Amino acid sequence: MCSRTRPDGGPVPDVSRTGRPRSAAADSAILEATRAALVELGWSRLTMGYVATRAGVAKTTLYRRWAGKSELVVDAVAVLFDELELPDSGSLAADVEGVVLQFGALLELPETKTALMAVVAESTRDEALRRRIRDSIVHRQKRLVLLGRERAQLRGELPPEPDEATAARTADLIFDVIAGAVVHRSLVSAEPVDRRWARGFTAMLLGGLAAAASPP
Repeated sequence: MCSRTRPDGGPVPDVSRTGRPRSAAADSAILEATRAALVELGWSRLTMGYVATRAGVAKTTLYRRWAGKSELVVDAVAVLFDELELPDSGSLAADVEGVVLQFGALLELPETKTALMAVVAESTRDEALRRRIRDSIVHRQKRLVLLGRERAQLRGELPPEPDEATAARTADLIFDVIAGAVVHRSLVSAEPVDRRWARGFTAMLLGGLAAAASPP
């Protein structure tokens, strides 16, 4: 934005934000190095300097992008969850089952499992980290619930909510049920999120949604 003018009346560009642009390749290398380092070292031994060395960048490069280890690890996890996609399978049941299987497979990866459990454990002592997890992972992944519900309503599988507040509460509940069940199954119970389990879970979830949508 130009807020000043030259003597000839032309604008003087604002140079306060100039600098070297971020490199997508460098960001990707840093986040990949972070996940690998977590698997090797664990949370307590992970340092920004180690990540920088592993990624082949200067430590100052990391600090220009992330204020500290917590933010860096959350973003390293968030990009993995951004790869989740809701399949358009023609029915809500098939769509839910598909994304549940993807989610389960993602949590089976050592880098996802280690990084997620590390940041969740650390967030119990850090409110700012909890907010970053909500913003970077939870809120971003609610897109899958919103998209699935929109498709289901267009197909007539789900009724529209009576108002925006109810719609928001329902979306939050669906997300919490799916995320909670899959994370518990995979990371706490250490049981597989296979097709049989995903199908049974989906049937239970959709049965609950149908019951909640039915008039009393």
